Amino acid sequence: MGVTAFPHPGNLPQGQSDIATSRRHEPDWMGIAVGGALLAGALLLLSGKKKAGLAVTGGAMAISLLEQQDTLREWWHTLPKYLDDAQRLLDQAQNTVDDLVAKRDRLRAMFNR
Repeated sequence: MGVTAFPHPGNLPQGQSDIATSRRHEPDWMGIAVGGALLAGALLLLSGKKKAGLAVTGGAMAISLLEQQDTLREWWHTLPKYLDDAQRLLDQAQNTVDDLVAKRDRLRAMFNR
């Protein structure tokens, strides 16, 4: 499902320009189905039918992910790196908090003498 159309290069070999021209005029049925399902899900959510709206919207997401399998595969392969980075950040935050607690305890011990 594309958001914008890229310009068609004019210097294609003979025969390929006819194929590209015919593809440009075909409707994007996958995009139409996803858009319609997202619209229906949004209307269901706005009307208060949360379970049905979430189900329809989830179906629309699944359909759009079927079309974008390469992108989904890339995300799946890069996800562990991002999770490792997030874990390292949380570990650093935990170490900082532990250090501050230890310093606080030392200061309290010093002032309570």
